[in-house]
Amino acid sequence: MCRTVMPALGRAYYFCMGFRVIIKGKQVNSSEAPILAVAPHSTFFDGIVCVVAGLPSTVSRVENLATPIFGRFLRCMQPVLVSRKDPNSRKNTIHEIETRAKSEGRWPQVLIFPEGTCTNRTCLITFKQGAFIPGVPVQPVSVETDLLWSSPFVSVFQFLPPHVPTEEEKKSPALYASRVRETMAQALRVPVTDHTYEDCRLMISAGELTLPMEAGLVEFTKISCKLNLKWDNVKKELENFAAMARSCKGGRITLDEFARFLKLPVTPALEELFALFDRDGDGTIDFREYVIGVTILCRPANTEDLLRMAFKLFDTDEDEKITLDEFTSLLRSALGVSDLNVNMLFEEIDADGSGFITFNEFQAFARTHPEYAKLFTTYLEIQRYQAIQEAGPGDFEWTGETTSEETSEESSTSDKKED
Repeated sequence: MCRTVMPALGRAYYFCMGFRVIIKGKQVNSSEAPILAVAPHSTFFDGIVCVVAGLPSTVSRVENLATPIFGRFLRCMQPVLVSRKDPNSRKNTIHEIETRAKSEGRWPQVLIFPEGTCTNRTCLITFKQGAFIPGVPVQPVSVETDLLWSSPFVSVFQFLPPHVPTEEEKKSPALYASRVRETMAQALRVPVTDHTYEDCRLMISAGELTLPMEAGLVEFTKISCKLNLKWDNVKKELENFAAMARSCKGGRITLDEFARFLKLPVTPALEELFALFDRDGDGTIDFREYVIGVTILCRPANTEDLLRMAFKLFDTDEDEKITLDEFTSLLRSALGVSDLNVNMLFEEIDADGSGFITFNEFQAFARTHPEYAKLFTTYLEIQRYQAIQEAGPGDFEWTGETTSEETSEESSTSDKKED
């Protein structure tokens, strides 16, 4: 009764709001395709597809239940509810989708917007894998909505032929999702992009940090897979990047701004470090380059052994403390600047204001400012290169061993080429 009356009421509701619905193709039943994948998702009114599809179960945010009228309508559809505040919500949601998809008709079809967020319909972003993890046939449903130039408003829903997964696709939900997306993109005549819902979150965070919103676009899924990064890691790096880039036009960092943030002058060592970050060689560092640089170049160089070696080089009198004179002397030598003023940097590292730096303070600062670790190793590489150039042919005996710094340098250079 409910599934007969509610679709009729839903159609009347949207008709009164000025919508004209056009249906293309044929919807199959739940035994042929337990899941309906609908894209692109661009507006609240895409909910019309639930009426068109005969009130399937949906995956929806729990907050939508509080929406006037629509919330009541949603409850009738026995939705799978997602709470972005619950850390177990993703696992529970996937389990519930899989249970319903494999119920052999005991549950109605499950309707999912696999993009996971709203877009502007000009392309299809990366599909989330929830609809494809069960490994059952999926029927793609494309949406074309004109809310600007037509009266009444026109929504076109095209039911494409069901996609039956191959064995390879069943083993790889990401591959399955990608191929369904390609099919839908061809039907809609739009391109695809590797950006995801997490990129949208980063864009919002960039705006809150007074950066241009586009600064947060890093193709999160691709970069997180390559570098094994989690959302919280990238969000933290965005905050660090914002500390440098707030005053920059367009949210990109130049060499001078990079030096100003590090409270150091522009020197060959600093230029070498900047060049490693600047992967496309355009003279600036964007957020994506910063994330890759910090993860690949700086953090691997920030090891316990390296920090202890650096501390000992500063601590010339070996009293387990670095004074301002010791700190200044080594940095002047390292950077080749005789009148270098590092008072502000020293005070920032000297957290307790005691007038000297302990190893714990030195280590804590290095952990939160990984750029300095790579700057230090870059300086060592330059010094070693200069020593080799100045030495005679028989002054060095090569053993064929590779130091950790060399390995890090080679891997970072290789990554710079292939990314």
